Amino acid sequence: MESVQATKQRFGIIGNDAGLNRAIEKAIQVAPTDISVLITGESGVGKESMPKIVHSLSRRKHGKLIAVNCGAIPEGTIDSELFGHEKGAFTGATATRSGYFEEADGGTIFLDEVGELPLTTQVRLLRVLENKEFIKVGSSKVQKTDVRIVAATNVKMFEAIKKGKFREDLYYRLSTVEINLPSLRERKGDIHLLFRKFASDFASKYKMPTIRLTDDAVFLLEKYPWNGNIRQLRNVAEQISVLEQERTISAINLKNYLPNSGTNLPAVIDDKSSDSDFKNEREILYKVLFDMKSDLSDLKKLTLELMKDSDGKKVKEDNEHLINKIYGSDDDENAFIASTNYNNTTPSHQDSNYLQIEASKHASKEVDKYHFAEEVQEEETLSLQDKELELIKKSLERHQGKRKLAAEELGISERTLYRKIKQYDL
Repeated sequence: MESVQATKQRFGIIGNDAGLNRAIEKAIQVAPTDISVLITGESGVGKESMPKIVHSLSRRKHGKLIAVNCGAIPEGTIDSELFGHEKGAFTGATATRSGYFEEADGGTIFLDEVGELPLTTQVRLLRVLENKEFIKVGSSKVQKTDVRIVAATNVKMFEAIKKGKFREDLYYRLSTVEINLPSLRERKGDIHLLFRKFASDFASKYKMPTIRLTDDAVFLLEKYPWNGNIRQLRNVAEQISVLEQERTISAINLKNYLPNSGTNLPAVIDDKSSDSDFKNEREILYKVLFDMKSDLSDLKKLTLELMKDSDGKKVKEDNEHLINKIYGSDDDENAFIASTNYNNTTPSHQDSNYLQIEASKHASKEVDKYHFAEEVQEEETLSLQDKELELIKKSLERHQGKRKLAAEELGISERTLYRKIKQYDL
């Protein structure tokens, strides 16, 4: 079995990261078999190198290796490209054509961006994986093919499956062995090594001295997130090699070639989270209002009981749960008990009047609280309506009354905008 280091030299792979070495090791181990392989990783991490390793170290190495970019082929023609078509199968089909699966018979086919395949094509591909069979477009004849499939994607497959954009059964057939390539930001130790390799290549290509980085530039290079991965790093190395007069590059010079490399980057705000928090606050407010209304009803009930029955002790016993709920604390409850004058004697008419007055005061306070909260909620709603009206007006003015453009800017459907226009009589 070929070593990882020998494979890297053979295929021009630069880096010593443990994750990269593990991915290459898996490719070497699976190569002699006919198992389907799925290569995952972000765009620009070098996924196209893995199929070459798998094919070159397999028994199919003398057959063809055909690479197909599934995302670059229009949906209407992809079946014809992959499986071929018969003459007259559709408009423009002037002759019978062989597809990639027929051409790659005995070899390997690399399906790049396999996550972009239409669902109808996914069904056809599943049949090839299960039965080694396919049917040309416009034909009824079943053809056999002996092809090994290596696929690659930067799509998060489980999310695509959950959204119904990718078949779960096809995913498990493709990913018998899954090889994940780490992103460049996970390979910080390889970043400067790769940059030096690219700088050397471009110096040779453009016949000019090789650029070199100062220590502060190397620090910035390794700190940068590299969302475009190796592809972006190569692009930056080429730009600097061609455009910079000085061959020694400082961090200040390098920063000009790194988008958003400053420290004061804009914060990303999750609008959905903000909306959710706002809705939760409103729900809590509504719940408080309803609870207050319920307490007020209970207080009215207790007051009526006191007014009807002169026996304060009996009222206390019958409504003990209600009293605890309304007064809550021990001090408040003790005050209530004291006010009812529990001494197994009938309270005086003056005491009953006192209880009624106190209960009325408490009820009045609760009513005031309720109305205040109601007013706050009403003002908030009116304010939101005013803001909505103002935003719609500004958006329509900005786009000269074009509803479609205004709706896109506001993040609502054109139909909703039309309804709002009628609602506010704009």
